[in-house]
Amino acid sequence: MTTTKTIEYISPTRRRAMGIIFLVLGILLWLIFARGLDGEAVTTFGLIPGGSGQELPDWVFNSLNMLNILSVMSIALGGYQLARGFGKRTNLMLGIVAMMFIFGFLSWATSGGTLNLAGLLRSALVKAVPLTLGALSGVLCERSGVVNIAIEGMMLTGAFVGAFVGSVTNIWIGLIAAVLSGGLLAWILALLSIKYKTDQIIAGTVINIFATGITSFLSAKFLQKYQYLNDPGRFPTFEAPVLSKIPFIGPIMFQHNMFVYALYFFLIALTIGLYYTRWGLRTRSVGEHPKAADTLGINVFRTRYLSVIFGGFMAGFGGAYFTLGSVGRFDEVMTAGRGFIGLAAMIFGNWNPFGSFGAGLLFGFFDALSAKVAILKVPIPSEIMLMFPYIATMVALAGVVGRGQMPAADGQPYEKE
Repeated sequence: MTTTKTIEYISPTRRRAMGIIFLVLGILLWLIFARGLDGEAVTTFGLIPGGSGQELPDWVFNSLNMLNILSVMSIALGGYQLARGFGKRTNLMLGIVAMMFIFGFLSWATSGGTLNLAGLLRSALVKAVPLTLGALSGVLCERSGVVNIAIEGMMLTGAFVGAFVGSVTNIWIGLIAAVLSGGLLAWILALLSIKYKTDQIIAGTVINIFATGITSFLSAKFLQKYQYLNDPGRFPTFEAPVLSKIPFIGPIMFQHNMFVYALYFFLIALTIGLYYTRWGLRTRSVGEHPKAADTLGINVFRTRYLSVIFGGFMAGFGGAYFTLGSVGRFDEVMTAGRGFIGLAAMIFGNWNPFGSFGAGLLFGFFDALSAKVAILKVPIPSEIMLMFPYIATMVALAGVVGRGQMPAADGQPYEKE
């Protein structure tokens, strides 16, 4: 019996580039943060989100010593990467070095003060929910070969319909209506893109413009005038049994409303569905090579229609989060570009559900951190903090962390012969 071993090839240029990045991040940790820092400064991190009821002591350490340790570790990893390389674990090591840099920044920013680290991470998770749901919508659509620029419009429509219907009926019917409204717009996108072969970017842009206009008009005409039409309530927060009692992790991940738990379910279900079921294989096949899939008897058009509509359901659900899971009312253009950020998270996450979740967490973390900058009195504008995830996305698109695996037929209309 012959056993073959697959070895992932890492080009010398990329290996050197990654090594240099590790070295630069380590040097910056020392030059910007450690150098000039008071050797007696102490950083204090709180490990319990507010209102969790758990009791854990604060994490207190010497700021300068921690920064020196992180700097040396990053430089050492960079030296090893330049000398021998980490092979297929290179991206993993990049993530570790990036987390060390972020932790070093937090240690420096909090030196001499206190930061509730658990509260920051919990806020980052909450802010990542709509971004990840938007990204999952994009994954469903683009894995089948249809570009969905209209996620923003679907989410905005879902937010409006959820608030209105939830106000006149009840919150669960409002949620269902929000999901269906996203599916309706997705059906329109699918009809234009698949049947009439309209340019998918233009079709999505038209839907976004329509959704922004109609929701703003109806909101100004009715919701602002009659407040009882804009009071759907919010889904309550509840603790997951057993899991919420896990120290540190429990209050961060398992004390939320149903949208967060639904996100966990969708991540697992979509990953299993895409990579371990017949449906997933067919969906990916029509996104990679629709002609070959058609030859094997797969209905390309029906598969794409279903995927786009399911993606619309996901976007509508993500839109309902804003009104039924967060604010409890609808405001004009309240999604504020989250659908487009979700697309960026999908690309950064390499069209993968859990990769998109990781990217969503990155965006959510910096969004949450920007609100803490003023409290920590860090001499960095909050707008600069919000730029970091976008810079990271551009770096990812440039191929620094490896070429993205975009579906080969993404955005290409299929002509049946």
